[in-house]
Amino acid sequence: MTTDTGPQTDAAAPTPKLALPWWTPGDTNAFFGLGFNILVNVLTLTALTIGVVQVPSDIVLGTVLPALGVALVLGNLYYTFLARRLARRENRDDVTALPYGPSVPHMFIVIFVVMLPVYLGTGDPIRAWESGLAWAFLIGVIVMIGAFVGPYIRRLTPRAAMLGTLAGISITFISMRPAAQMWEVAWIGLPVLAIILVGFFTDMRLPFNIPVGLAALLIGTAIGWIGGYMSAPDVSAAVENIAIGIPDQRFDLLFNGLSDLAPLLGTAIPLGVYNFTEAMSNVESAAAAGDSYNLRSVLLADGAGAVVGSAFGSPFPPAVYIGHPGWKDAGGRANYSLASGAAIGVLCFAGLFGVLAALLPVPAIVPILLYIGLLIGAQAFQAVPRLHAVAVVAAILPNLAQWGTGQIDNALAAAGTTATEVGLDALDGAGVVYGGLKTLGEGAVLVGLILGTIVTFLLEKKFHYAAAGAVVAAALSFIGLIHAPEVEWAAAPEVALGYLFFAAVCAAYWFLPGARTPVVVDDGDLVEH
Repeated sequence: MTTDTGPQTDAAAPTPKLALPWWTPGDTNAFFGLGFNILVNVLTLTALTIGVVQVPSDIVLGTVLPALGVALVLGNLYYTFLARRLARRENRDDVTALPYGPSVPHMFIVIFVVMLPVYLGTGDPIRAWESGLAWAFLIGVIVMIGAFVGPYIRRLTPRAAMLGTLAGISITFISMRPAAQMWEVAWIGLPVLAIILVGFFTDMRLPFNIPVGLAALLIGTAIGWIGGYMSAPDVSAAVENIAIGIPDQRFDLLFNGLSDLAPLLGTAIPLGVYNFTEAMSNVESAAAAGDSYNLRSVLLADGAGAVVGSAFGSPFPPAVYIGHPGWKDAGGRANYSLASGAAIGVLCFAGLFGVLAALLPVPAIVPILLYIGLLIGAQAFQAVPRLHAVAVVAAILPNLAQWGTGQIDNALAAAGTTATEVGLDALDGAGVVYGGLKTLGEGAVLVGLILGTIVTFLLEKKFHYAAAGAVVAAALSFIGLIHAPEVEWAAAPEVALGYLFFAAVCAAYWFLPGARTPVVVDDGDLVEH
């Protein structure tokens, strides 16, 4: 009598080693999309550094951008390694690398809050540049410290709070400016937006599998040039100013900036905290899309990128971008981010950004940012239980407030005045509750995480946890990490008192009948289901 052992032999056979492709058709789509995203940001920071702080163009194109290029290449190489390692560990070929590039909020903060005041006070753009380098270095150090506490914070923070905060950033700072730039020149921006929305949100494919991002850019650029929006003399002038830059260390400038740390701490500490909390939210967003990365590895890489960039002369800290789910939906896998970083790095080293700014219409590039904003905003509601939708909205509000006050401040500055000079009473009389918006929006990322967390606990009737969250908010308000313009003792005592009263109310509810009856949260009850 014989025994058929075939099935047992098959079951015991080792799992074949996963063969990961180095490139997929989806990587091409994601490469052009992310590449244009980073391109817009680098074009913006180049224009701000030269136009606002008056750093000479040869220094920006020959030193600052090559330094940024070093950080982009090394960072994206690392994130490609993490993606391929995760793919092999989980035996999946659909893992998408985390996107990485210069941080958008930090671009504006280092220019307008750190470098510009130094330039206005000294008249020396080099001194301003040195301050920016020191600030970026501090940001990197704080983020690396955050790598050791961030994972614990992530475990304690509900997903609704993290994704809601991310949605607030994406709707305001990522989406609104591109939307305005598009509708300002709608005859260029809207056709490009149509191509991107159809290409990335539906199953439609272009003839010959032309990448969506490439097609959108080419059509938008062609419309811009044919319609007379662009200028040929500007291209000629930009070509004459090409400055090839070889990355070189700038420790002397960095140490000069570090010699006067005190003025930088007020923004470096909260912005460093912002960096690691945003990275925490981005990692959670990637996990919601199916790719669970180690948060500590991400934070250490982000911090190291800022430190390395500042040592070579870049005051612009790079970071993991919002938008991983968008590039995953576009078909991006492990290598699209490295290709994007390498391509932008080459452009940085070659000093070609002045030429690109003259060649490519801005309304043809920025719709890709609006796509990312739409996707992340939608994910915040789709990847949490329906019960937590209220918490998502609560987490969005602080970033809306911060964006709104920024718009008010910029408009008043353009008119040669400030909110203080106009007066809060006058603004209130015009229907602008400036003081309240300003307070709500200070430290918006941290505030969003805290509000979203507190509301989530309230919805689940975990009143004692909500009270604890409110006490934390009171402490952070008192020292100025949230709801205050700078870090100091007794920075926002009235807000701190308000949170303590909030905590008292939550604690009182904890002792009422029915308060301890658990609320069943169905994790499968998602909006997308």
